[in-house]
Amino acid sequence: MIENLVIVESPAKAKTIEKFLGKDFRVVSSFGHIRDLSKKNLGIDINNNFEPDYEIPKEKAKVVSELRKAASDSKNIWIASDEDREGEAIAWHLASVLKLDLSTTKRIVFHEITSEAISNAIKNPRRVDMNLVNSQQARRILDRLVGFEISPVLWKKVQPSLSAGRVQSVAVRLIVEREREIISFETESAFRVTAVFTIDSENGEDATLRAEASKRFPDEKEALKFLELCKNSKYSIANISIKPGTRSPAPPFTTSTLQQEAYRKLGFSVAQTMAVAQKLYEAGKITYMRTDSTNLSNLALVKSKEIIISEFGEKYSKTRQFKTKSKGAQEAHEAIRPAYLENSATAGNQNEKRLYELIWKRTLASQMADAIIEKTSISINMNNSPVIFQANGEVIKFDGFLKVYAESSDQDSPDEDRYVIPPVIKGMPLSRNSITATQKYTMPPPRYTEASLVKKLEELGIGRPSTYAPTISTIQNRGYVSREDRPGEKRQIKIITLQEGKLSNSTKTEITGKEKSKLFPQDIGMIVNDFLAENFSEIIDYHFTAEVEEQFDEIALGNLKWTVMLEKFYSPFHKTVTNTLEKKERKTGVRLLGNHPETGDPVTVRMGRFGPVAQIGESGNEEKPRYASLSKNQLLETITLDEALNLFRLPHSLGEYDGGEMVVGIGKFGPYIRYKSKFFSLKKGVDDPYAVTFERAVEIILEKNESDKKKVLKDFGDIMLLNGRYGPYLVKDKQNYRLPKGTDAEKLTKEECTKIIGNSDKTKKSS
Repeated sequence: MIENLVIVESPAKAKTIEKFLGKDFRVVSSFGHIRDLSKKNLGIDINNNFEPDYEIPKEKAKVVSELRKAASDSKNIWIASDEDREGEAIAWHLASVLKLDLSTTKRIVFHEITSEAISNAIKNPRRVDMNLVNSQQARRILDRLVGFEISPVLWKKVQPSLSAGRVQSVAVRLIVEREREIISFETESAFRVTAVFTIDSENGEDATLRAEASKRFPDEKEALKFLELCKNSKYSIANISIKPGTRSPAPPFTTSTLQQEAYRKLGFSVAQTMAVAQKLYEAGKITYMRTDSTNLSNLALVKSKEIIISEFGEKYSKTRQFKTKSKGAQEAHEAIRPAYLENSATAGNQNEKRLYELIWKRTLASQMADAIIEKTSISINMNNSPVIFQANGEVIKFDGFLKVYAESSDQDSPDEDRYVIPPVIKGMPLSRNSITATQKYTMPPPRYTEASLVKKLEELGIGRPSTYAPTISTIQNRGYVSREDRPGEKRQIKIITLQEGKLSNSTKTEITGKEKSKLFPQDIGMIVNDFLAENFSEIIDYHFTAEVEEQFDEIALGNLKWTVMLEKFYSPFHKTVTNTLEKKERKTGVRLLGNHPETGDPVTVRMGRFGPVAQIGESGNEEKPRYASLSKNQLLETITLDEALNLFRLPHSLGEYDGGEMVVGIGKFGPYIRYKSKFFSLKKGVDDPYAVTFERAVEIILEKNESDKKKVLKDFGDIMLLNGRYGPYLVKDKQNYRLPKGTDAEKLTKEECTKIIGNSDKTKKSS
């Protein structure tokens, strides 16, 4: 008989907890949820007060069987799933499936896996909180209703196999709206004028002062006109303003801010951050990673103070308790912090070490003194123009928390204010060194990164700590949005320089539109968004979605009955679904671009069965229409007539070479040349598929064949000995086989190769 059985969600968590509990405790894992809404029909009896029909998935049958056996052999059962709503629902499902009495089943929670936290939890068990369970049930049922009822509408009115989600659709809307802002943005240019002045020093050591003109000039003519004035002007210090200031540290991490900062500083995706944080939590290294609280425990505050005073001195310490600002904050536990603050580093893989260090630094910095800064602003007069030059600088007088950590921003740029201004006095004359007018272009609003999208969702009160990562993964998995890098395009900018009394013109090349890990809407995402906006405006309304989240919070507090909330939502929603299905029109994103310059046939683009396509001609005509798929970075909304016509130039024949036709085209993996049933990739950034010549195609084929020859060490017909990136290996029936250590590849016979493959197959089967 087991004295005490503790059930947790993950094996890693079980392993860590078992270290802190004595021999009277056995810890087992449920491997997450053990049951979910039935996949048959809807899984919800709407007419019976939204009664859910739960089932145990096939893949969980063995786990449940083992849990039932362990439970039947135990005197006391403790359920220690996570302390958020999802964890509470898991606890309730476990109690239901294992037929445990809710009045006697001990529910324990802790937000860090430490000896003290677990000991306190064991001393203070509680019952399963049905308000939290009902809040999770309401979310799960509502999301099932939305997905189950809208998806068939999308299949019929847009395209088969589509699906919609309540929070996901709002996230897609944000990305689509931002893209349309960028599309409609009209770039304007102006000239920014910067100057370098020389300060004549009495000791002969001249200092320089950088400044910027208070006015920007709309065109080259106006900029030249101003520089002509500068040529004959005298300059002097008009005003000096020195202001003391402070900078305060950011609060400790919440789920959202951790995801944002891990992206900015470490380049982690939202899902990657949560996966690494989960490992750290389950290993007992950090507190619970799904939280919107910025609170720290008294123990953490005391420990932080000890470490800061010990490492940096008393003046660096300033104890703070931050107030949670997140709209609808509902998790009662702490911010994300190290479980043991005395450990500034941790064991683990590189990603775990880096994320842990980030959390440690942020936590410690939050309890450190403000940085003391001094901001200096200097105005420089011209004697022949009302335009002034402004120089701004900043000196850190005391680094405070900056000694450990400084928060990044989504639009990091060189901090020009962190410029130390040399000593000057009012009225001091300045000598002109150089003045430069540089053409600058206005920038469209930035596309979202995963992290900045999470920030926006949080600002709108949409989603909660547990939903950010799955929301962002879902919209990408559905193909509505893609995370991409874009190389950008070259752009010439004009520069006019005034130096030694002479004006000179030059140009500089800059890259514009370069993107790194940004979220781009795909055509199907834009079409689905427009369809939902037209027919289900409430579902993707920001205020409505935030309001629903607040209702979940009210259910969790016991202030709202979950079935009442669902009834209020479902009745008007179901009516909208019915009305939309009765409409005849379909949404394909069709757009007429113009007419073919030679045939006069209409040229259109639309969403086809297998993706966005361009079409020349109409279906009803005798001559069948021609189709071409859009390229990866082209959108139905922005493609031009010329760009669409260009798509029909491929694939095309370059002619015959050595008994085979060379055909150039663009496929799933980029531009290629097809020759004798083989595909030869064109070099990215080197070869233009529309301009590649016969001679270049031959060159590509010969280069690849030569490379392949070097790769083949021996050809035994059905077995090949190839030279790969990590050395020689065997290939048979498209399967790769490693060579045993110490094998001399050059001396291998076919019989020896066959034996190696046979032994390898036996090893695979036995394992």
